Amino acid sequence: MDPKLRAIIEQVKVDILAPAQEADNEAQLKEVSRSFFSDTITVPTKAMYEYAVRASVGDAVFREPCTSAFEEHMAQLTGKEAALFVSSGTLGNQLAIRTHLLQPPFSILTDVRSHINSYEAGGAAMHSGAYPIPVTPSNGHHLTLEDIKAKAVLGSDIHFAPTHLICLENTLNGMIFPQNDIIKIAKFARENDILMHLDGARLWHVAVETRLPLSELCAPFDSASLCLSKGLGAPIGTCLVGSKVFINKACWFRKAFGGGMRQTGILAASAAYALSHNFPQLPRVHALARRLQRGLEELGVGILCPAETCMVFFDPSTIGVEYGEVERHAAALPEPITLKGSRLVVHIQTTVQAIDDFLRLVSELRDEKVKEGFILSTSQTFANGMTRKYLE
Repeated sequence: MDPKLRAIIEQVKVDILAPAQEADNEAQLKEVSRSFFSDTITVPTKAMYEYAVRASVGDAVFREPCTSAFEEHMAQLTGKEAALFVSSGTLGNQLAIRTHLLQPPFSILTDVRSHINSYEAGGAAMHSGAYPIPVTPSNGHHLTLEDIKAKAVLGSDIHFAPTHLICLENTLNGMIFPQNDIIKIAKFARENDILMHLDGARLWHVAVETRLPLSELCAPFDSASLCLSKGLGAPIGTCLVGSKVFINKACWFRKAFGGGMRQTGILAASAAYALSHNFPQLPRVHALARRLQRGLEELGVGILCPAETCMVFFDPSTIGVEYGEVERHAAALPEPITLKGSRLVVHIQTTVQAIDDFLRLVSELRDEKVKEGFILSTSQTFANGMTRKYLE
């Protein structure tokens, strides 16, 4: 071989595996099992990978058999005509917005707390030229028809950007959006030629709690984006669903956004494994979240948002403790626990031991504050109107 070419080949070579990669992966799984930071951090299991490596190896920009089979299943599952496998929930939402909206000016209505409004880098304005109208739910829990009516821009006044799309999120902060309210909003939207999109990143949790099939939950919407790496434990992926015309157009934008992927069979297979094997674990996840909430309440910790599904929002100030104290002490445990701020997320790889260890830590911090003279409150009323009772 030509020496210059050999030198280039040697430069290109790389081995990214650590010397003890398998042991490192086991350590990562243990770390994840003791993290309440997010449900996006779950790690693929050996069983998932063993299933995934058997997948087809076609090019998904043209047609990839396993990916196509997965998309067909998702369309059928959600009661829609077609589906599109994409890399992330953000991409799924942004493709939906861009595909639905044709020519500015237009506005979109969404919950002020939603991912589309707060956590997608201003994508609606950047990609679609859409003016976002964030709406604060008057009941502190979910948007109602009255909330939507108060903010929707109807008519043809040239001073305002008319509302062409309503984007709802279910769950939001782990809270379930009541289907009856969604149906009322959808009826109003149809009457006013407004389209409906669902950010259903954690819609799987809603199906488990309400016992409503995915098709019924998606029925009021023109499109929906369902995440496979949040809660379900797939390594990557979201499915965008809607009509055939809608999905065909979304394919164009996926390509234009740089989101066209090639040999995605292994990713689609991982997602399929997650549906079959990880979705059934969600009832256990919800039970663990409720166990976590009960334990905190028994200690006198404030509950800002109860565990309707997989999340608990807590306020340790009721026992004289700050968030930073909890985080520092949790990170300093012999087997560290990871958390950040008020949100505690339980996922399919969370262990009972992690929950018990966290509650034990909070109990110890509480006892220290009492010894220092902190007087525990017997009750606390929070911004969402809920009053919780605590032990003295």
